[in-house]
Amino acid sequence: MTDFLTALALVLVIEGLFLAVFPHRIRQILQMLEEMTPESLRFGGLAVAALGVFFVWLLRG
Repeated sequence: MTDFLTALALVLVIEGLFLAVFPHRIRQILQMLEEMTPESLRFGGLAVAALGVFFVWLLRG
């Protein structure tokens, strides 16, 4: 459980840094996401999640 909470905290740190350093670019990305189809977003989300699982497997395996 500690590893999960640490990972969640790191996600918040990374997202916060991106919002602080690139606020205008984040808005552009959000506008681009609004124009994408739900299927594209779903596929992209699954691909990124699979990549994350792969990296965790490599690091912890």
